[in-house]
Amino acid sequence: MTQPSLNRLSVIVSLILCFVAPSSAESLKITSTPPGASVELDGALAGTTPFEKSFPGGYFHRTHTAIGQRLEHPLVARVSLTGYATREIQLTDGPMEWIDLHGHNHGQYWLFKSDHFHADLDPVASTFTGTVAAPDSARPASPRPELSMEETVRRAKPAVVCLKSLDSLGSGFFVTDTGIVATNAHVARGGASLLALLPSGVQLQAKVVYIDADLDIALVKVAPPSSNFVFPLLPLADLSSIRQGDAVLAIGSPGDAMLFSVTKGIVSAVGKFASAGPGTWIQTDAPINPGNSGGPLLNSRGEVIGLNTQKLIKKNVTGIGFALSSADLLAVLHRFYPALSVPPATTAESSGHPSDAQDSAILPSSGAPAISESTVSFPTSTSSPEGFGQLTITSDPDAAEVFVDGKFVGNTPAILKLPAGPHLFLFKSPNRPDYSRTVEVPKSSKLTLKALFDSLP
Repeated sequence: MTQPSLNRLSVIVSLILCFVAPSSAESLKITSTPPGASVELDGALAGTTPFEKSFPGGYFHRTHTAIGQRLEHPLVARVSLTGYATREIQLTDGPMEWIDLHGHNHGQYWLFKSDHFHADLDPVASTFTGTVAAPDSARPASPRPELSMEETVRRAKPAVVCLKSLDSLGSGFFVTDTGIVATNAHVARGGASLLALLPSGVQLQAKVVYIDADLDIALVKVAPPSSNFVFPLLPLADLSSIRQGDAVLAIGSPGDAMLFSVTKGIVSAVGKFASAGPGTWIQTDAPINPGNSGGPLLNSRGEVIGLNTQKLIKKNVTGIGFALSSADLLAVLHRFYPALSVPPATTAESSGHPSDAQDSAILPSSGAPAISESTVSFPTSTSSPEGFGQLTITSDPDAAEVFVDGKFVGNTPAILKLPAGPHLFLFKSPNRPDYSRTVEVPKSSKLTLKALFDSLP
């Protein structure tokens, strides 16, 4: 065989190897201080630190082969240890487009940012200090006075922060005077630290100290400029005080606009909304845009009724935004402030006796209607037997407010998963007497409850 032929054969063999040879495996390492922390990958327990696992080489760098393995979704690690604040680590960059030499697009892929990640875990006792300005169920009856819009902004704005990372901009607000900031998880994800810009112009470092695995809520701690510095904080509202039609203000830093800007609107609806995600949602027509995420939605008393989280983006649809309720934030904070009083959702006005409305039948459910499904969170100290039952709730008329054991859970119709045991249901509908009923929910049961309201005399 001639030399030119050998050269051509060598080139062909090299090209074949380039496009067929599989990529070799490489190791991903996750360590922590202190060691021995649990490592979850995409919600599944994978091991403890120091953690090491082999992945295809195509997960770490762009593959040069047509059949090389690629990571086709983002990957998140949660590192947790009893007594320490959980850390969530975004392991990957992406998405990127895989385009071959012929210009054909083979889809999106993600790459590990590194082959070694380390988490410094912070003790809960030294991280979550200070107190939360939460509604006090022990002293129910005196709401704060209503304020003008100008006064609401004047009081609330100093407690709002603009949170910046390398590739994102969001908002948040202080919930303790020691520097704990509430924001959205999608604002905090992607980095262990953020830059917090205060309305005064001061810039401080902020560390992500907790991200809820299910709710879009995160807690960030801002380092004070001096040891005796006290941060302003915003009070949190009782969910039961939120009503359709209430005037609200949103404060945040939408992208490409002025920082700490204010928009106004009303509460359009309150309840569960599966399309937005888990939690209790407040729908509002107050304009919410990227950068507003994590900022406060305030009532006329200057209380936070929710965290501005997302807007509905759809052709020919405008003015629909959503905020996660103050009740969801209080539930997250209660994990680190166990003495925090999380009040029931009922008010003095709605805690009356059972009404004279028609009784309703509780029957085994023969089929679930096409309505949203949710799991109601109750204190872990409940004496209910282990296990859950399912309850389909409806009312006549529809859209009644539903309170379970004093906690607002949304509007009818809905499907609730409840801990087995007795539960007190209270239904409220405008211009109707309240309807109340105690229901025993057996474990693994499927029941139906319909509230039939009488008209007022």
